[in-house]
Amino acid sequence: MANRQLVRTILLQTLYEWDMRGLHKEHLQSYAKYIIESFNTGTDTDSDAVISFIEELAKKQVVIDEIIEKAAPDWPIAKIAITDRNVLRIGLYELLFGDHATVPPKVAINEAVELAKKFGGPKSNKFVNGILGAVYREIGEPGKDQVTKKKMPEVPYEDMPVDEKGAAVIYSIDEQNIVRIGMVHDIFGYWTLAKGSIEKGETTEEGTIREVKEETDWSIKIVDTLGDNEYIAYHPERGPVRKHVSYYLGQSAHTKPTLEVGSGGLDDVRWFELDVITDLNMYEDVSQMLIKAIGIIVGNNDDELENSDEKIEESQEDETETKEESQELQDFSKMKVTELKELAKERDVKVTGMKKAEIIEALKQS
Repeated sequence: MANRQLVRTILLQTLYEWDMRGLHKEHLQSYAKYIIESFNTGTDTDSDAVISFIEELAKKQVVIDEIIEKAAPDWPIAKIAITDRNVLRIGLYELLFGDHATVPPKVAINEAVELAKKFGGPKSNKFVNGILGAVYREIGEPGKDQVTKKKMPEVPYEDMPVDEKGAAVIYSIDEQNIVRIGMVHDIFGYWTLAKGSIEKGETTEEGTIREVKEETDWSIKIVDTLGDNEYIAYHPERGPVRKHVSYYLGQSAHTKPTLEVGSGGLDDVRWFELDVITDLNMYEDVSQMLIKAIGIIVGNNDDELENSDEKIEESQEDETETKEESQELQDFSKMKVTELKELAKERDVKVTGMKKAEIIEALKQS
C-alpha cells in the first residue's frame, strides 16, 4: 500500500464527502474509488485495503462520535467543523481500534494533527491534538516510549511544483437562437465543468480543448478567457503541489455529448438552458465562472439580435414605404378629377388644362 500520508488524505476526502452527503454507507465505495483515482498518480495504492479501512471505520462512527463528545463536552459533534470531526474520526479509529504494531498510537495522533494542519482551519491542529491527547491519556498512554519519525519540512510557496489544469464553460446556440450550457455531473452530486490536466508541450488552450473533447465529445472553439484559480494539494511523494486552473469560455455546436468511458468520478453530461442553470447544485468556483460566462454570452448574443432587429426594422420600413406608395397610386386612379385637382391644389401643383392621366402623373412627381 502507498504511504500513510496518501491513505489518510484519501480517507479524509472520502469521509468529508460521505459526511456532507448524509452518512449513507451505501455510497462509501463510489466516493472512495473516485478519490483514489484522483490522488493515485504514479503511486501504488491498494484500493481494496483503503475501502475496507473506510468501511470498518464507518461501522464504528457512532461509537467514535460519542467518544469525541465526551472528550469535548463543549463541542457537540454537529458544531465541530466537518474537516475537523473527520480528522478526529480517523485518529480515534487508529488509536482505539487500529493495529498498534503497524501504526503506533503516537503516530496515529501525530498524523491526525498533520492532517488538521493541512486541511483544517488555523486552530484545527490544536483542537485535534487536545481531544486525541485526552483520549490517549484516558486509555493509559499505550506506546508512550515509542519514537515517531521526524516531520517533513515545510516547503515555501514559490518552491512548490505547479500542475496546470484547464476547464471550460461550454455553450451552444441552436437554430432558434436558444442558448444552452454544457456541464458534467460528478458522483458527489455536483454539476461542474469539463476539465483536465495540461500535458507537456501543450498550451493551456490546446489542453483544455483536448480534455473537453475526450471527456464529452464536444469540439469547442475558445471564445474568451474567464480567469484562473489556484489551490494547494498535498501529494504523498511530491509534497505540497500548486494546482493552477485556467478557465475558458468555449463554444460548441449543439450536438449530443458522449461521456468518456472510464471517466471515474463523472456519471452524466448534458445541455441546460439558461433559465434552469441557477437551480443546479454547483461548486462555488464553478458558479462564479458561469456568472461571468453567461454575461459574455448574453452580451454577444444581444449584439447579434440587435443587428438582426435593425435589419428587420429597415426591411419593414422599406416595405411600408412601398406599400404606401402603391396605395397612393391606387388611390389616384380611383379618385375623381375634381378630387385630383383638389389634392393638386393642396400640394401646390399646377394642373390647369390637364387630363386625368396627366394630373395623376403630375401628382406622382410632386
